[in-house]
Amino acid sequence: MWPTRPGEAVGALRAVVLIALGTVLMALSAKVNLPLPYVPMTLQTLVVLMIGAAYGWRLGSATMIAYLAEGAMGLPVFAGPVGGIAPLVGPTAGYLFGFVGAAFVTGWLAERGWDRSVMLLFAAMAVGHVVILAAGFGWLAFGLGLGMSKAWQVGLMPFVAASLVKNALGATLMPAARRIVDRRG
Repeated sequence: MWPTRPGEAVGALRAVVLIALGTVLMALSAKVNLPLPYVPMTLQTLVVLMIGAAYGWRLGSATMIAYLAEGAMGLPVFAGPVGGIAPLVGPTAGYLFGFVGAAFVTGWLAERGWDRSVMLLFAAMAVGHVVILAAGFGWLAFGLGLGMSKAWQVGLMPFVAASLVKNALGATLMPAARRIVDRRG
């Protein structure tokens, strides 16, 4: 249903603009990557978690779904100069779909006050990272059949230290991001 009041129209326009901005940030963060044997290390998880915390669970999840849809349509938004279905069924698929769950859980926790303290936000982002890494690990181990040992080696261990650094960076940057994008208003 289309907005019928001016306030609803402004809210809908704001959501569209924020989703577009979020998908652009996701695409840019995918281009900053360190190629690894199966899955590249990117800045995407930092951006996913910050979008979740800044936008809240609804808009954050919608942004990640829009990002995946853009990639599925062939736009080169994923790591490397790629778009299309291949990244959504290849080694990166679990992580990509995990972005939706991570934005959801981080946004949900942030809406309950976990974004008002650096330590709580670090914890909320850690939960988001667990969602992404678990989805990626599960897909590598079972979806692609690498087995748990190989998936652990190539899909989890290389990302643990970086995830902690990204959590710390995201939790300390959020006060500035909150001033730019207030999800409550």
